[in-house]
Amino acid sequence: MWRYTLILFFVAIGLRSQATTTGKWPSLVTGGSIQFSITEAKMPLKDFDGRIMTVVYLERLKLRKVGRNSIKNDVSWLLAQGYRVVELDYAHHQKAISPNINADIIAINDSISAGKFCGLHDCSQYRSYVLFEGYRLMRDVPYFVDDPKVYNTPKEYFKGDSLYMDIIYPANTRKQVPVVLSFSYSNSYATYDQAKGVLTDQNKHQRLKQAYTLAAFNDSFLEGAPGRGIAWAIADHPKYCPWGKGQPVNGRNDTYRSFEDGIDAARKVRSGIRTLRTIGKSIGLSGKIGIYGFSRGSTAGSMAIGDRKVPAIDTAGFNKETNAQVQAAALGPGVFDHTQIYNTINDGDANLETHCPWVWGELEKNRAVWERQGAAYLVNSSATAPVMFFHNTDDDHYYDDQIQHFKAKLSSLNVPVLSITNYGKGHSVPQTGEVLSQLYDFFEQYLK
Repeated sequence: MWRYTLILFFVAIGLRSQATTTGKWPSLVTGGSIQFSITEAKMPLKDFDGRIMTVVYLERLKLRKVGRNSIKNDVSWLLAQGYRVVELDYAHHQKAISPNINADIIAINDSISAGKFCGLHDCSQYRSYVLFEGYRLMRDVPYFVDDPKVYNTPKEYFKGDSLYMDIIYPANTRKQVPVVLSFSYSNSYATYDQAKGVLTDQNKHQRLKQAYTLAAFNDSFLEGAPGRGIAWAIADHPKYCPWGKGQPVNGRNDTYRSFEDGIDAARKVRSGIRTLRTIGKSIGLSGKIGIYGFSRGSTAGSMAIGDRKVPAIDTAGFNKETNAQVQAAALGPGVFDHTQIYNTINDGDANLETHCPWVWGELEKNRAVWERQGAAYLVNSSATAPVMFFHNTDDDHYYDDQIQHFKAKLSSLNVPVLSITNYGKGHSVPQTGEVLSQLYDFFEQYLK
């Protein structure tokens, strides 16, 4: 046994590169420069574009560490997987706590997106992660097999790909922790190379694409959750094709412009929750799951909160024996009931007003079909998960209208509902410490 352990030790050490770069990085949290070190893996993981998958590892924070492994052990593990590791040493600075730390997370993602983080110009733009010390990464966990016939694009895509999620969890945890899951507001999809005549992986695994998600919106909520002792996961968006495309079988081109098939989305969302809960048992998660959603990710995530059982939804996907119920959700602007889109004409949802009838028929003649496409239909009783809504009222008006109607239904069933409004401008996520704290407090209340 000792020989086997020794071999594994030397394999892990051997996968570390000899090259380590050090320097100073300007921290908004501390108000000064902190030490960084960059260690390259001997066999680096790269994305489709040839950029290096990078983990920014926040260490020696002023927080109680949940994972019990040493920093050296966890960094060596990351390097052995093939990640480049950038360690940021906060030296137990008094301000290195939640939610202060989120300001640096935003700065890190903005810098990676701009190609200038700590002098690095080749970090992956969609497969780089910020991890708190003690946390590890389980990447590319399959949670559903896509049906190409739902969106029929590209036409050469006829064998469904898996949809995936990434799970960030405390390794060797001292206690079980809850997890918050988000369905990305960036779409992954199959790509057909016309010149080569083959499907490619070019646009797979886009769930953390900086230009559409974290950097584009300064969204730090998920990656900052470990500061409150919460694990997190991010899943491919249920609509597995470009956001402005998709058509029914024999339907018009781009019928699904800027919206998705709700029943298909609900199948995938509930399968994702069941998969996360099943895997969580083996990595120290408590089984309590929250949803965090923004924009199209809010529309998708809202499919998780209702308690209505629908055979066409609940018999699809993985781990069917596992409970798909979530315990709480924070939902930003999204679409929850398509029957409400004509309340005010041309209030930001013109694509929906025009294109929904192409796939579901006229609303007044097919109301039941339309109703089944939204999260409001899946809400049946007070067993629905508590919801905190967040949005700015100067965003497109239809978002406010959607939220108000959904809140009214939830309240009528005595489902706990809270709201955060006007924390910023337009189509944006909470970024300030005060509002982020409200979100984290909400999840702590219902998940812990």
